[in-house]
Amino acid sequence: MDEINSENTSSNENESASLGAVDLTLGQGVAAVEEPSDDSGKRKREINYVHGEAAKKYGWWWGTGRRKTAVARVRIRPGKGEFKINKRSIDEYFTEPRDRADVVAPLAATEMQGKMDVFVNLKGGGYMGQAGAVLLGVARALKTYDCTLEDVLREHGYLTRDARKVERKKYGQRGARQRFQFSKR
Repeated sequence: MDEINSENTSSNENESASLGAVDLTLGQGVAAVEEPSDDSGKRKREINYVHGEAAKKYGWWWGTGRRKTAVARVRIRPGKGEFKINKRSIDEYFTEPRDRADVVAPLAATEMQGKMDVFVNLKGGGYMGQAGAVLLGVARALKTYDCTLEDVLREHGYLTRDARKVERKKYGQRGARQRFQFSKR
């Protein structure tokens, strides 16, 4: 009986060792980032990279956001806080303050505003749909950058895709729900 248990534990150790090797090959890693603290010293915060190898190779973390018919392809990297949408600044692209606030909300919630460079390629939809798409794309990119931020992003609802779209018009009707006027005679 003891021999069987010792064989099982040794095989479990081998499996866990091989699983650890698999985790490393998937590109998960930990890096330390220096942040200024209140006591004017530097404190280190660990960043858990989900796709670390790809980011090390290319220097970008990607996220795709969709809302209605808008599609936003977002890429982020540590930087000075530059935010460009279709090669224009955020103030030029979104004129409504509500849209600007929606776009930077994931960065503000995770305290990354001013620390990340964000570049967005945006297609389709109107301004509200585009703002929602960028919000989701930035949140997904932040999640791949540092997986410890996922709890904060999920708590605020930034990682949830809003699946509402315009309902199609049906044949024999004036619109999606509206019917033609009924005539009795």
